[in-house]
Amino acid sequence: MSTHFQTAVKKRVSHTHRRDAIDRLIERGERTNLALLVRTSGLDGEFRRYALNGLAECNGREQLEELADNTTIEPSLRRRADDLR
Repeated sequence: MSTHFQTAVKKRVSHTHRRDAIDRLIERGERTNLALLVRTSGLDGEFRRYALNGLAECNGREQLEELADNTTIEPSLRRRADDLR
């Protein structure tokens, strides 16, 4: 796991630092880690959606398809993944 991923999932991280960490994942094209963030149920929905949108930005079509079909994540996230792929 990258340092940015670890920052994004830490419990006591400010909103700004968490968003910055996700931005770094997007910039580096860390599609696997972004998909993991979307699946992380303990993470606020706002950040899970942000990671999902980041997947679209860094051409994560394969991950978006997988997330759209994944019944273990919230239906709204699955629909958004389907829209983005």
